[in-house]
Order: sequence, then structure tokens, then C-alpha cells
Amino acid sequence: MRSTCMLTMRNVVIAVTAQRAFSSGLGYYSPRSNAELIDKMKQTGILLNAHVEQVMRMVDRGFYVEDNPYQDRPQPIGFGATTSAPHVHVYALEALEPFLRPGAHALDVGSGSGYLTACMAQMVGPNGTAVGIEHIPDLAELSYKNVMAGNPSLFHSSTLKFVVGDGRKGYPSSGPFDAIHVGAAADPVPQELIRQLKSPGRMIVPVGKPHSAQILTQIDKTADGKVHTKAIENVIYVPLTSKEQQLGLE
Repeated sequence: MRSTCMLTMRNVVIAVTAQRAFSSGLGYYSPRSNAELIDKMKQTGILLNAHVEQVMRMVDRGFYVEDNPYQDRPQPIGFGATTSAPHVHVYALEALEPFLRPGAHALDVGSGSGYLTACMAQMVGPNGTAVGIEHIPDLAELSYKNVMAGNPSLFHSSTLKFVVGDGRKGYPSSGPFDAIHVGAAADPVPQELIRQLKSPGRMIVPVGKPHSAQILTQIDKTADGKVHTKAIENVIYVPLTSKEQQLGLE
């Protein structure tokens, strides 16, 4: 069973969905507000899902990214981490949307700025749970501060929490999870994350080695526990690694 779940670049089918023709995002266009960013992504065919649109309008990137928050490209947030470009967040949320229903349990591995975790929390609602996990305490604190500034009601309802830990091991005390998002590239995908995925459940994870081809990949676990993969988009992510490696200590 272990060998069949060991997902690497060799067994991920590279077949980007045709509707994602605008994979380069918005290019050099720099929206001046969250509303303008979302409107532009709709106009260019990037943003297709009404539920995801509603949530992204509720979670203003201006509270989560200090510099150029509405520019459609990755932005550094310190400690060797980045927050993804808006169009990549759209792809992840739209892929996970069928599993981010009210009352669902969601996990965001490498929560970074807290932006995507906040979006997931809005989608699962007050009866659901969204956990953001970071192995660098300063980034977990950054996530908390950003949500307190932009969407504090998520803490009031106990929907959202940020924890410090090794995201490669998941967070079993709040699992199993209907939806898991991994915000760094893995090759192979950690087995513990697959084990903590519900049946049925869905994970979105960039698969590939650092500084090489990576594919934003959808991993589905069916009701009978079988695992299937589907490629979504060519991406470039920082690696899913240890705290020490990320900080350059080993």
C-alpha cells in the first residue's frame, strides 16, 4: 500500500486543464484594490467559481501581504517563505471547493501569511475547522496578526487556528481532513498527509523538486480509500522542508 501512495513527479500526469488558458496570470497589470484584482481575474477567465469569488472578496489581500498585495505574482513574507500569486490561490481554492463545505475540516500546510487559511475558514463556516500549520513561530504569529487585522471574526467563532509544528506530519488532533492544501513543493508527497485525508477527501499540493519543474497537483482519496492524481497547473514553489533547512541552518 505504501508504494502505491508514494507520489512523485514520475507518476503525476501532466495534463493542465484546458480552461486554465490564462496560466500566466495578469502579467504586468497591477490592480489597485482587492475588488479590482478579483474583477480582473473574472474578466480574464482565471476566476470561475462564484463561491470562491465571494470568499476572496471577503478576505482582502491588503491585510495579508505588505508589499504589492494585489499584484498577480508571488510575494516574499520573510524567513525564506512567500505567499503565492492570486491566480494560483484561485486554482487551489476552486479545486478544493467541493470539499470546503460548511462543517468541513481543512488543513493548510505552510500557512505563511494566513491568507489562504482565512479563505478556507470562510468556506467551511462557523461549524467547520481550518487549521494553518507553520514550523517557524514568527510566521505563525504573522498569520495570526494578519487575520486579526483583516478577518477577526474567524477567531471569535473558533473556526480558525494557527499552530506551530512540522506540516509534513499534518495535524492529526484536528483530522481527518476533508481538504488539505500544501503551500510548498514536495517530492514525494508526505505519506502522513495522505493518511490524514478523509475518504473521500482532496489535497492540493505542488509536486516537484526545488528549482525544477513543479506541478500543482490534485490528489483525491475516494470513499474506498484509493488515491488518484490530476495535474492542475505548472507552478514554482519554495520546497516543503524542515525549519532548519528553510532558515539555512543545515
